[in-house]
Amino acid sequence: MAEQERMVEAILFASADPVTVAELESRMPHGSDPAEALVYLRKRYEGRGVRVVKVGDAWAMRTAPDLGFLMQKETVETRKLSRAAIETLAIIAYHQPVTRAEIEEIRGVAVSRGTVDQLLELDWIRFGRRRMTPGRPVTYVVTQNFLDHFGLESARDLPGLKELRAAGLLDSRPLPGAGSREEEPEAEDQAGQSELFED
Repeated sequence: MAEQERMVEAILFASADPVTVAELESRMPHGSDPAEALVYLRKRYEGRGVRVVKVGDAWAMRTAPDLGFLMQKETVETRKLSRAAIETLAIIAYHQPVTRAEIEEIRGVAVSRGTVDQLLELDWIRFGRRRMTPGRPVTYVVTQNFLDHFGLESARDLPGLKELRAAGLLDSRPLPGAGSREEEPEAEDQAGQSELFED
């Protein structure tokens, strides 16, 4: 197991992108158990300057969050996203899978092709499955690169309304009509979703 741990460490260290367990398995000798090796490796790196973290369904080595300030000179200043791009990205992240028409309905304005193209180019969003509705519109979902950039394991880790209000990013007043209707069970929202999409 110690040798397998070394192999996993070498692959993660040398890889620019997060690596899945399946990819580790394909690179390692037959009979290896990279999942178990990852458990040991993750423990070994606890409290160190570098951590082994899960990004979506893959694994990567990342600087410990509390030491990020040391890397300031290493960061590359990228162009800022427009307000339209930020709004579009937020809608996709919180409502995925979502179509262009749904994004426009939520924003209240048309989404320009350039906005979506910019997010696709950054590899923060990708095309999802087509809806099985008239016109079979394509949907958009966030990518693993988006999760990696924002330090999220999955889209479920995005901050909720309470966290956003506490951070001062949202008005603390309740949304119009929010108190009048009860929250519906999540199971009802997702019922029949599989029939709405095709691969």
